[in-house]
Amino acid sequence: MRSSTKVWIEGTIIAALSMMLSFLPTGMGTTFTISLGQITLIVYALRRGTKAAMLAGLIWGFLHFPLGQVIYLSVAQVLIEYILAYPFAGLAGIFAGRLHRSIQMKNHGQARFAIISASLVGTFARFFWHFVAGYIFWGQYAMWGLSPVVYSLVINGTSALLTALAAIVILLIFEKIFPNVFLPKDQKSVSTR
Repeated sequence: MRSSTKVWIEGTIIAALSMMLSFLPTGMGTTFTISLGQITLIVYALRRGTKAAMLAGLIWGFLHFPLGQVIYLSVAQVLIEYILAYPFAGLAGIFAGRLHRSIQMKNHGQARFAIISASLVGTFARFFWHFVAGYIFWGQYAMWGLSPVVYSLVINGTSALLTALAAIVILLIFEKIFPNVFLPKDQKSVSTR
């Protein structure tokens, strides 16, 4: 099997796994959530780079449709929250090259920095678009007397922070115990374009 085909098959599996993890209950009340699927997408981004991870994120976003997991207010809202937001999680891949070099040189400090950076960038890039949709489309439902901007920032910012912290903790454990999970054996790794 061609190496690039393996990368895309792996990305599709990651997208499906991310979707499955989304079904695990991680909500805190009716507003805040931890997106466990984000963790698998970050692992893939750190293995394969930005381009492959953004495509996997797009597939993850599309998987919401046949599984009936789309909350619809308008076409623009759906496009922002499912088709645009999920691919941006793949921006974690910009740290893939740094992580690969750090693991190969056994520089755990640099590897940890790459993992933390990737988790923050990928998660906040995705949740930025959820924030935009929250402000534009969900603001009319703002609770606690908050303005739409503040409400969306509180809801999406808290969810992003919780998701990023969960990803950081789990991926730092992976780096310590299973560092090779971040290194593709076929060496068709990092394409940050």
